[in-house]
Amino acid sequence: MPRCGWGGDDPVYVAYHDEEWGVPEHDDRALYEKLCLDGFQAGLSWIIVLKKRDNFRKAFDNFDPEKVARYGKRQINK
Repeated sequence: MPRCGWGGDDPVYVAYHDEEWGVPEHDDRALYEKLCLDGFQAGLSWIIVLKKRDNFRKAFDNFDPEKVARYGKRQINK
């Protein structure tokens, strides 16, 4: 498969490029995850965000928008 040069040979980038980048997203939870991760990317390189993705999933209840919407002050501050 031809790949863009920005991904290099890092396995995390290769998987992202081949399986996610430029692919339309129709699942609400997955779309919410991508939007959140894009926001966390500000000031960081995208590879850092991708490598920390599992940590973000744990911190945000697997990016379940209904659960996140019910976060109280303590969870938001955490």
